[in-house]
Amino acid sequence: MSYQEAVNLPLLHSGKVRELYLRPDGDILMVATDAISAYDYVLDAQIPDKGKVLTGLTLWWFDQLAGVVPNHLVSLDVPEAVRGRAMVVRRLNMVPVECIARGYLTGSGWAEYKVSQTVTGIALPAGLHDGSRLETPIFTPSTKADLGMHDENIDFDTMCGITGPALGAQVRDATLDLYGRAEQIARDRGIVLADTKFEFGLGQDGELVLADEVLTPDSSRYWDLAAWQRGDLSSFDKQYVRDWLTGPAGWSKSSGEKPPALPDDVIQATRERYIEAYELLTGSPFSA
Repeated sequence: MSYQEAVNLPLLHSGKVRELYLRPDGDILMVATDAISAYDYVLDAQIPDKGKVLTGLTLWWFDQLAGVVPNHLVSLDVPEAVRGRAMVVRRLNMVPVECIARGYLTGSGWAEYKVSQTVTGIALPAGLHDGSRLETPIFTPSTKADLGMHDENIDFDTMCGITGPALGAQVRDATLDLYGRAEQIARDRGIVLADTKFEFGLGQDGELVLADEVLTPDSSRYWDLAAWQRGDLSSFDKQYVRDWLTGPAGWSKSSGEKPPALPDDVIQATRERYIEAYELLTGSPFSA
C-alpha cells in the first residue's frame, strides 16, 4: 500500500524524500519516506526506518531550538500507518532558496576554496584544509532546484535579488543563529555539525517560520568529534553513500548516468549511521 492510499488525502507534492498531503483543515500532512538521494538523484534503494529517524530528529531539534525561530509543527495527530514518520505542519509561502550555514570547510565549499580561497564569494584565510573549523560560521545560500536538477551555490547579493534585501537579511540571520545554537549542542554530545541546510516559509501574517526537516543526517554533515580532532572526517550522514558511489562503485556524477543500486551492506551501514546520529544527539535509543 502506498502512503497516499494509507492516509487517504490528496497529494500536494512529492519530493526526493518527503510527500505532502493536504488535510481538510488546510494544514499539511508531511510524510518522510525511506528514500535516499545523492547528487540530486533519488536512488532506487530504501534505507529502512530512515524516514522515522529524520522525523524523530527534526522533532527533537525543534525542542532544542525553541525560542530561536518559530517552526511549522502543528501536531503529531497522524494516521497510524505513518505514525513516527509524519507530522502535521502549517501551510506556508516557502522562501525559494536553500539557507546553508557552514562552520567547517568541506564539500563544495572546499572545492571552491581550493580554486579561489572563497566560498560563494566570501573570502577565507589562507592555509585551511578539508575539515577546517571556520573562525566565524558563514551563510552560503543556494538555489532550490526542481527534482532532477542541480542546486547552485549563490552569493548573498544574488539571493537578495530573489528574496528582496529585508527577507534575505532575515533568513541569513536566522540561519546563523540556529546553526550557532545547534553546533554547540552537537559538540557537547561529541559530534561536529560541520554544515547544515535550513528552509523557511512565511505565514499569512508574514512571520518567518522554520520548515521542512531540521538538522537531520540528510540535510547536515555530522562528524565524530574525536575522529575530527585526529583529522578523520568520519560521518554520520549520507556522505557515506556519496563516497561509496564515487569510490567503490566507480560512478561519476558528471557521467549523466543514474547512480547504481546500493548493495545490501551499504544499505545496512547507512541505516546504522543514521541511527547512531539519532542516539548520540538525543541520548535516547532509537525505536522503530
